[in-house]
Amino acid sequence: MALTQTVTAPNATTELAQQLKALGDETRLNLLLKIAGTTCVDGACICDLTPDTNLAQSTVSHHMKLLVDAGLLTRSQKGKWAYFSLTPAASNILQALNLAPVTCSDTCCTS
Repeated sequence: MALTQTVTAPNATTELAQQLKALGDETRLNLLLKIAGTTCVDGACICDLTPDTNLAQSTVSHHMKLLVDAGLLTRSQKGKWAYFSLTPAASNILQALNLAPVTCSDTCCTS
């Protein structure tokens, strides 16, 4: 949903509020931007996202769960690793805010 549209449905405003609340945390916003910049076919692996945050993998996993619960990311399991991709809602929000994606690091897709 573009942010320039008028939102009147109660469910739509609740959903948007949850998404914006999830993005109100700097770590989660940075993770979302990192995922937006990935060129990996399967999405971004949590194993590649964790080192850039200087946080424990369990903490990063918690942030990722909140982004999934807010409808901003999808999660898929490939072996022991979780991969994350943007939802259309996340893409629309980033586009509306003119936030350029962060480029994927050299270690992307090496696992």
